[in-house]
Formats: sequence, structure tokens, C-alpha cells
Amino acid sequence: MYSKSIELEKFRSFKGPLIDVRSPSEYYKGHMPNSINIPLFDNNERSIIGTIYKKKGREIAVIEGLKFFEKKLKLLLDDLFMNIDSHKIISENNNEISIRIYCSRGGMRSQSIAWLLEKYKYNTITLKGGYKTYRRWILESFTKKWNFLIIGGKTGTGKTRLLTLLEKYKYQTIDLEGFACHRGSTFGSLGMNEQPSNEQFENKIAEKLNSFKAINKIFIEAESANIGKCKIPHEVFKQMKTSRRIEILRSEENRLDELIDTYSVFNKEELKESVLRIKKRLGPQRTKIAIESIEKERWDLVCRSVLDYYDRCYEYEKVGKENITLLDLTDKKYDEKILELINNVL
Repeated sequence: MYSKSIELEKFRSFKGPLIDVRSPSEYYKGHMPNSINIPLFDNNERSIIGTIYKKKGREIAVIEGLKFFEKKLKLLLDDLFMNIDSHKIISENNNEISIRIYCSRGGMRSQSIAWLLEKYKYNTITLKGGYKTYRRWILESFTKKWNFLIIGGKTGTGKTRLLTLLEKYKYQTIDLEGFACHRGSTFGSLGMNEQPSNEQFENKIAEKLNSFKAINKIFIEAESANIGKCKIPHEVFKQMKTSRRIEILRSEENRLDELIDTYSVFNKEELKESVLRIKKRLGPQRTKIAIESIEKERWDLVCRSVLDYYDRCYEYEKVGKENITLLDLTDKKYDEKILELINNVL
């Protein structure tokens, strides 16, 4: 095999198609962002080969793998060619297409696909150490010192709206809720895509962090440790808890308007289910008001019914926090003018 096996930093620097040849279940658990999953073996085949490897040894497992490979060769090539053609990127080296391939450990799966593509005159590179090397890099990223600036505020103060505005004007931001596909509350999954695995959530965070200049501030929204089923990496969360914090203040009317805009568009039954998940905490009276108000589309009453509960949760979460700067944005529009107020408190 003539494919080059290269270190992660150099592998990441290439701009060609990125192909993950692991099984679909491995890919779902976690993968390099923007990679294409073209598995050499499906989940069942991988399980069969793994069992044979443990019971009968490597040689027999390889023979079984070749049998699977032979049956699907044409389909595999069709998938490879189709995806390579749709991701044509010319490298600086002799104007050849550079195709990046990785598997779990940088072993036979990635090397076999690289060898196959080289027979068709494609320029290929494989990742030394495979995805396991990438994951070590991900986890090491979280141990670095990052210059976080936390955006805090009660429910409905428009923290995510502010974060989006900062992103638009090229500030360094991390949208944890966007990465987690969840807003962090009982209503958090409404209108969102399926949440990623926790491992993939971590991959997205680390990739974003490593795109930043470490010396510059990184704006990040205050969150609890868990956002839906996704857990903020421990080292990142530990730094968030001790980082400087801007506390956004908005009037109750502003907050109600924000919540109504966000949640009134959703299906009534889904909203009711969300309310019922916290009925023990809301209490019977507030739960009853919220459910009836959803049916009558009295969105102001719905939001008022849950606002007090979330305010109490937020005050509890804020206990012990230091280095907090208050920023009153009552009745302010979230446009470029508000950035002047942000910059004044930095």
C-alpha cells in the first residue's frame, strides 16, 4: 500500500474529501465534523468479524472480512466515486485531489480503502492512529486555559439572541445549545433536531474552540452542566463556573415577549407535555393554569405560569457566583447598537 499515514495536525490541514470508513454505529457515536461515512463493514458485519477475531484469531477474521468486501466492492466504489466527485477540492500538490481517510485506529480498514482508491489513480492519505488519536486531541483541548466570558440572565432575557448577534459581528462565540440541539429546559427540545451523542457534542465544542485565538474573549451562554442529554465537558464547565460573567437584565414584559415569540409557534400537545413534565415543581394550580391557557392560546398566562419556577431555579444556580457585571438591556433592540453597551463593560 502506498498511502501516506500522517499525523493529526497535518491530516487536518488538508482540504480534500474526508471519509470515515468505520461502521454506522461507530460513526453515530462520534466522528470528525464534515466527514462522510462510507463504511467498509456495516454494524452486523463488524460484529461478526470482531467475534471471529476474539475466538479464532486475526487471520481467519481477515479472511471473513475479505468475503464481505468482495460482495460489496462495486457498491462501495460507487459510493466512494460519487462522494469524491461531489467534494472535489484541488490540492496544492500537482493539482491532485487529496482524499483523507480514517478508521478507528488507522489500521486495515482505512489502509484498504486507500489502497483501493490508489488503483484508480487517486491521491490518498490516512490518519495515523485513526479516530482514537482525534479523540485524544479533543479531550486535551478541554484542559487548556480558555478566556471565557459568560452571558447570564433569567429565562427570556434573550441570551441566545445576543449570542447570535455577537457571532454575526465576528466575536468569538460558542452556542452550546445549538451544538446540543436543545435549549436546556423542559421545553428545550421543541422545534430542534435530534440531539447528537455526547461524544459528538464534545467534538463540536473542541473544533470550535480550536478555531479561536486563545488570547481573545470567548462568549458563551451560562448553562447547567447538562443540556438535555448532552453534558458539557467537565474541564470546560469548571472554567465556566469561575469565568467573568455579564448578567443581562430585562423587564418582565420584555421577557414575556421573548418567550411568547419563541414558544407560541409550537404544537399545543407538545407544549402541554412539556408543562406536565414539571408539574410537581410547578404545583397543581400553576400547572392547571398553564394547560388551560395553552388550549385557549393565552400565551402570556402560559409564560407567567412557568416564569416564577424558572426564576427560582436560576437564582439557585447563581448562588456563589462572583465577578458578575450587571447589564441592563431593558427595552433595547438586539441590533449592532447594543454591542457598544457590551464593549463598555468588557
